[in-house]
Amino acid sequence: MRAPAVAVTGLGMITPVGNDTESTWAGVCAGVSPARTVAALEGCAIDFACVVDGIDLDAEIGRRTAFRMGRYVKFAVLAAREAVADAGLDPAGWDGSRVAVVVGTSSGGSAGLAGQALVLERRGAEATSPSGILLTIPNMPAAEIAIEMRATGPSLAPCTACSSGVTALSVARDLLVTGQCDLAIAGATESTVFPVAMTGFARSGAAARADGDLSRLSRPFAEDRAGLVMGEGAAVMVLERADDAEARGAEPRALLAGTGATTDAHHPTSPHPDGRVAQAAVEAALRGAGWRAADVEHINAHGTSTAQNDAAEAALIARVYPHRPPVTAPKGVLGHCMGAAGAIEAGLTVLTLQRGVIPPVANLDAPAPGFDIDCVTKRPLELPLRRAVSHSFGFGGHNAVVALRRP
Repeated sequence: MRAPAVAVTGLGMITPVGNDTESTWAGVCAGVSPARTVAALEGCAIDFACVVDGIDLDAEIGRRTAFRMGRYVKFAVLAAREAVADAGLDPAGWDGSRVAVVVGTSSGGSAGLAGQALVLERRGAEATSPSGILLTIPNMPAAEIAIEMRATGPSLAPCTACSSGVTALSVARDLLVTGQCDLAIAGATESTVFPVAMTGFARSGAAARADGDLSRLSRPFAEDRAGLVMGEGAAVMVLERADDAEARGAEPRALLAGTGATTDAHHPTSPHPDGRVAQAAVEAALRGAGWRAADVEHINAHGTSTAQNDAAEAALIARVYPHRPPVTAPKGVLGHCMGAAGAIEAGLTVLTLQRGVIPPVANLDAPAPGFDIDCVTKRPLELPLRRAVSHSFGFGGHNAVVALRRP
């Protein structure tokens, strides 16, 4: 018996190009990266990033509780608020015991830990924050959302590096399908724009170095791609069984048709060069959706702008989807939002299906020679769509894929 359909009824985002879903969509479609130098990174080998701007996070959260939240937690709470409102729901009126929260992250509160370590070293123990532990542990986005939303069902914090967002959606779907909850608030969040993390990425060789126009540094699938640009942000969805959404008169944005997950078991940072295990994740998502590869009409690619990832993913796409569906890669605009990337990109895929518009890959004229993929470039492509997939691949060999379709 096929599992019940799961609907996306609410969506919230906060990203480097927008503090909500609509402004994020507009920014991604515009195809211009906001990468800039960041004062907190002065003196670092990489002193630039794509950052969330133009918002007083503490004022939006409320200063009575914001003091105990890391930046990544604030992002998650704001995205969750938007998603719940978008779904037409009011936590005051629901049975919180039937509401789950599943919000992933990759680095969690590493910025908070680094900050408190610096305070301890320079000023002593008495100067550290009494909320120091809360600023560091990775379950706090899910916990704070649960507190605010009166959600007393399962509360989980998946960590699968850069695929954490899609992992969270997959776990939430499973909770719904197995009847462990009736609503799930699911997504991911990240903020790693601080000296220790940026230095680590510089030392790893994965990050782009400043070279002229910062807005053009992230260029997924380009021949001259030179590494990732760091981003930050969050995306959260409200998921519910499609029958339940229909019963309460909700209009789904999309249906979460299938998910797949595998692990390369090859190397801590490099994808397996033959891509077969990542391909198995794609095939699992397609099986769950009941699709053939030829049914896929659009791919939202992981596309990090790194040499190895883009080559491996381009080969996978050409092999699995020989009909060459149009491809986009939002990291050209947003930078790599790490653990939040998969959730943000899944959210953008939902919007693409709804609106029949595929955003372009920023800073790309054409894919590199040998990349037999059809990237959308220069401007958005208007194209009615019914089925799409979003790929996420992370350090540790984590592969996660989500299949989405129009209702």
